[in-house]
Amino acid sequence: PDEEESTSVEQQVVTFLKTKAVEVDSCNTEACHLLSRRSNSEKQAVIIRFANRKHKMALIKQGKKLKGTNVYMNDHLTKQNADIARKARYLKKEGKIQHTWTSNCKIYIKLKGTPEQANVLHIRNMEELDKY
Repeated sequence: PDEEESTSVEQQVVTFLKTKAVEVDSCNTEACHLLSRRSNSEKQAVIIRFANRKHKMALIKQGKKLKGTNVYMNDHLTKQNADIARKARYLKKEGKIQHTWTSNCKIYIKLKGTPEQANVLHIRNMEELDKY
């Protein structure tokens, strides 16, 4: 995409987020562009690269304000971490772990049990999930 199209996408994103009370400053973004679609029926995703991680994390924390809008904010995970996160979500759905989430491109799970047993673990590879 050319610079004008990229700026237009960025302006649309910033305008939409501000209507949902999500604070974002376009000065903190390095790039903003659309991802190509896998199929015509799929909605197009937008990637935003921030000048630093602190701004990215502040925006992701505000993502709860977007409930009910069909707009989601996620870390852009590597294929390996995306596979680990997918398996962790499957384990949660199966009731084998209590909760799973990502933060700063790291995958975490919370074990089931009493508060003393419900440890939070940082999962680094698929083998760590095989225990559950």
